[in-house]
Amino acid sequence: MTTTDTHAQQLAGLDALELGTGHRAGLASRLWSGLWPIASAVVIVLAIWQAVVWAGWWPEYVFAGPVTTLSELGHRLGDPEFYTALTVTMRRAVTGFALAIAVGLVVGALVSRIGPLRRATGSLITGLQTMPSIAWFPLAILLFGLSESAILFVVVLGAAPSIANGLIAGVDYTPPILLRAGHMLGFRRISLYRHVILPASLPSFLAGLKQGWAFAWRSLMAGELLVIIANQASLGEQLHYARELADSPGLLATMIVILVIGIVVDRVFGVADGALRRRWGLHQVST
Repeated sequence: MTTTDTHAQQLAGLDALELGTGHRAGLASRLWSGLWPIASAVVIVLAIWQAVVWAGWWPEYVFAGPVTTLSELGHRLGDPEFYTALTVTMRRAVTGFALAIAVGLVVGALVSRIGPLRRATGSLITGLQTMPSIAWFPLAILLFGLSESAILFVVVLGAAPSIANGLIAGVDYTPPILLRAGHMLGFRRISLYRHVILPASLPSFLAGLKQGWAFAWRSLMAGELLVIIANQASLGEQLHYARELADSPGLLATMIVILVIGIVVDRVFGVADGALRRRWGLHQVST
């Protein structure tokens, strides 16, 4: 066997390792490997929850147990009013987040490419990002009254700075050679952003979107607790009235729904991040 053949076989073996051509787990096995950590965490939380109830630190009408709460949750899942409230909350979340993305894109694009504007407003954007969303609600209520506009105003202010900072960070880490290549291809301004800068800054921008959603979701929940609009059911309104009526099972059941929505959206961002990593060749090869 010649030296060339030996080298070819070695390279083929390395390629096989890199491409993960070995045994791949079946669908059931992969589903189980993804579900058992979540199931284990749920069991642990339920066990701790029940142990706290048995400890008797609070009466059950103040802190309901998991059995009572899950029974109430099952009852709510069969109630049409629950789905009306869920629809209103999700509509506000999607609308507010979409507006925040638009504002964050515009602000991030301008600040990242205009030096004087960045020096003037860069720290301000970070300051807005760290400012608690609840602090905006007195101003929002003064400006818009007890209306949906007040809620959306705070949602946008809560999410847009994170999205803008994500884009700014992505632009900062765009390799200069890509910018030069874009100029060589004739891309200028908007076309340069569309074809070069935005694709190169996607990892940081996606991280900014994920963080922006977290701020938007928290701002929305705070808004629905503070701004109760007549004849508009929402998850926040259900939390408010459950607290007023000392309805511990209803309060905890609504909190579970809010938590599950947050986890589902986080998984969606995780799938998007995984797809981006695979496209860029950054995913971990499983054996």
